[in-house]
Amino acid sequence: MQIYLARNNQQAGPYSLEQVNQMLASQQVLLTDLAWHQGMAEWKALGELTQGKSAYHPEGYNAPAAEQPFANSNTAGSAAQTAPAQNAQARSAAKPNASQQVLASIPSRVLAKIADLLLWVPATYILTGFFSKEEAQQFNTLNIQFMDAVFGTAANPVAAQELQTQMIEMFSQQAWFAMGAYLFIMLAVQAVLIAKTGQSIGKKITKIKIVDAETGEKTSLMRAFTLRSVLFIFLNFVFLFIAIIDLAFGLGAKRQTLHDKIAKTKVIKQ
Repeated sequence: MQIYLARNNQQAGPYSLEQVNQMLASQQVLLTDLAWHQGMAEWKALGELTQGKSAYHPEGYNAPAAEQPFANSNTAGSAAQTAPAQNAQARSAAKPNASQQVLASIPSRVLAKIADLLLWVPATYILTGFFSKEEAQQFNTLNIQFMDAVFGTAANPVAAQELQTQMIEMFSQQAWFAMGAYLFIMLAVQAVLIAKTGQSIGKKITKIKIVDAETGEKTSLMRAFTLRSVLFIFLNFVFLFIAIIDLAFGLGAKRQTLHDKIAKTKVIKQ
């Protein structure tokens, strides 16, 4: 049995079952470390496999005579410490991990997107939050007229444009500054989260994350955030048809939206 171990996104192995049990006994690996071997559908904590014990005894497994303990326990080290020294083995060990990853469902991705979009709603209220009582009433009146000019029975695009201009001119410089600060902070928070975990706030809620489409590992901030989010947020606002095309790509077998394909990423269950 060949067992791979991982800690803090660092992977090592393969190890024999005897080696893993020796490292568990000497606390060179921990019950919180992740493990994977053939026959497992996904990575699991060692403690879950051992049921909290300091030895792993897979059900129905008979150890072959070829499996021997370490000749020198000093060569074991922790899984996290030996991972960088494994070179080709550590890289090949990532392949089982990627192959066992489960793609995020369409509903979970939609819910994550909705949750992220809702974070931008407060920006609208920031703009109107600087109004006096009289200005707020005036703005509401203009807004009603604007909606009627756009969706009413006597729709008037020219009047709608003029009303929209009047509404925008009502926002003070302080309101624009406050909204800009809020948007900047939200983008920074999302960027930090995606850089560290591959998850926006919405993806954390729905327990899905962004990974490299080929290796299944965490990808760069440029690809995971700048290309996937910032660029496509701008394009979707300017060209509505791009949002439709983007969504259509996500219905494919690999569930890669257009921005996934451009960034060479995919979204998986956590």
